[in-house]
Amino acid sequence: MSSDDQLVPVVAYARISADLARDAHGVEDQHLVNDETAATLGLKIMHYYTDNDLSAAKADLVRPDFEAMLKVLKVGHLPDGRTVRGAIVVADDRLVRRVGDYERFVDAVTFEDRRIYADAKGLKDLYNEDVESMGLFGVVVSKAEVRKIRRRTRRSHRRRAEQGIPVGGTRPFGWEHDKLTLRPEEARHLAQAARDVIAGKSLHSILEAWRDAELRTVHNNVWQSRSLKLALWNPRMCGWRKHNGELVRDADGVPVVGKWDPIITPKEWMAIDALFSARVGPNIKADGTITDYRTPSHLLTGILRCGKPKEDGKFCNAPLRVSTRPDLSGGYVYQCPSRSMGGCGGSARNGAKVDEYITEAVLAKLEERAAVKQELDAEWGGEEELNRLMTKQRTMLQKWQEDQISDELFFPENHRMESRIKELRKERTQHALQIQRASALTEDVREQWYSNKLDMAQKRALVREALHAVIVLPVGGGGRRPFNPDLLVPKWTRD
Repeated sequence: MSSDDQLVPVVAYARISADLARDAHGVEDQHLVNDETAATLGLKIMHYYTDNDLSAAKADLVRPDFEAMLKVLKVGHLPDGRTVRGAIVVADDRLVRRVGDYERFVDAVTFEDRRIYADAKGLKDLYNEDVESMGLFGVVVSKAEVRKIRRRTRRSHRRRAEQGIPVGGTRPFGWEHDKLTLRPEEARHLAQAARDVIAGKSLHSILEAWRDAELRTVHNNVWQSRSLKLALWNPRMCGWRKHNGELVRDADGVPVVGKWDPIITPKEWMAIDALFSARVGPNIKADGTITDYRTPSHLLTGILRCGKPKEDGKFCNAPLRVSTRPDLSGGYVYQCPSRSMGGCGGSARNGAKVDEYITEAVLAKLEERAAVKQELDAEWGGEEELNRLMTKQRTMLQKWQEDQISDELFFPENHRMESRIKELRKERTQHALQIQRASALTEDVREQWYSNKLDMAQKRALVREALHAVIVLPVGGGGRRPFNPDLLVPKWTRD
């Protein structure tokens, strides 16, 4: 065997999955091209590069050690000045799995003449075009194998989803480590939070209560708005499951029920989904809050709109803000912001009197709707049309697959049906939300309001349920005038 002085100095690269990382270099002996192996090839390893558990197949994934090795190979020396004249790797498919990376590696090694490249099987001449072509061919084959693995993985995930089998990983909050059995205390808090959100309570208010109760996530972190939202929005809450962003459904379009214990009912989850996925009602934000992240201190902030005409004849329409006025009963006014703040500054009303009048108007409207709640409890009126369209769509699909219908006929008609089915499903979801909201709006809504059983966020949610906005018309004539409720024009969500 040659002495160290006669060995060619090279760098070594090894990349394996994390579960195999064991020794000081981050790899097991059988996966490592070690000093002895290199010496038999006349090489001396000057430095190890490893990117363990980093896939060589992902285009958007950076392998820091691989990039560092390319720089060293190109300049011909390590950062400390030691000479490097090549590289040795475990195997080609552990080095690269994309054509572009292989070409970059070849360019770096062959940047100067007489560089060395080897794997565990022996030396390879990268200056020979045939060797480089074989290497590229190997990369293409390796990439094809990666695609096959990914397809098998996707099919496996899909099959598990369709069978209602829980996914791997950390247990979800609310369930035990088997991911099937409920953890009673956590499940109770999730169920209550879900029903509070449906009733109009903000995520911020729920989070404050959870933090006071010292509730933590499964990773022992403090709950945040996003993590709570995702937990409540997960269809696992009602026994369903999503795959690639869509509910997993059977051949009839019915959501597949998982093997785990649910925390809330499907109708309750549909109400939450309606709140979180779009602006189902006025000013319901995508994060589930009804107005702002921080619940305003006053009932009609952002709901009152300035109705003073501008020079072009259009209403100002700026949302009125609250200002303190100790000289007035109630101590505050709603007023239009100044021109520099986007308003006209020309409208102001006694806040306490406006709140009192609008509260009574809203309660009367809610009591009226509660009185006809039986109509909401009836089945959704579009169910028959939805079922008919879904049946027709399945029939058309089958005929198209059997070449009984042409592409020109199938695709346009199928697209129209899909659009209408999506509309009907949205209407069904909104109907479910209305039912859940109506269940909270019983005949004693007035008693709940005045007995302080509802917090400000819930009261504002009820106002939003009844009103789009309230237009505040100008008093006119200058000076202080008596409060005139006729100058408040409610815009109801439905009459």
